[in-house]
Amino acid sequence: MPLQNRVDPFGDLFADAVRGLLMGNRGGRLHDCQHKLGARRWTSKQWICCRLDFNDRHRKVWGDSYSELFFLDEVAALAAGHRPCFECRRKVAQVFAALFPGGPRAADMDRILHGERLDGKFKRLHWRKIEGLPDGTTIVVDGSPVALCGKRLLRWTPRGYNGTIRRPRGVDVAVLTPPSIIAVLKRGYRPFWHPSAD
Repeated sequence: MPLQNRVDPFGDLFADAVRGLLMGNRGGRLHDCQHKLGARRWTSKQWICCRLDFNDRHRKVWGDSYSELFFLDEVAALAAGHRPCFECRRKVAQVFAALFPGGPRAADMDRILHGERLDGKFKRLHWRKIEGLPDGTTIVVDGSPVALCGKRLLRWTPRGYNGTIRRPRGVDVAVLTPPSIIAVLKRGYRPFWHPSAD
């Protein structure tokens, strides 16, 4: 049975056999000793996304340490409100931080992002005009997450992007990607996409 450790662009955790291209965590342990998800969905404001392989480290997923989480790609991780890790993705994280409004330290970014990604225990939506949104932003269309990529909207699924919609004009949309991350994307940050986006 797959663990409930896959993360969708809403930030919700679900079970799926496909792992994705990134892992990460939310500051600590969310699972119990039977490998079941507890009531908590984070233990700190430090939500990061990491490389799958780093320094030949090997971990027992959902072992005695933090709860490993997995993302389809960086676009989905950013939509959920995770930022690049300063240990395993140092150069990428430094670029991200330099483009973050105000160029704050990691703890400051985490505090800002925590306020932008959540409304209580639920995902905070941000309403914006679609024309001002950069590629790599994830919005909600008919209740489902779609990512902006050029003139297309790509439908997110746990196994890849499946189906496209022509990017509309002149509409306000519900945005999943936090505003500070949208600012980072507008300033030139290029997240990596799952190959199905091509």
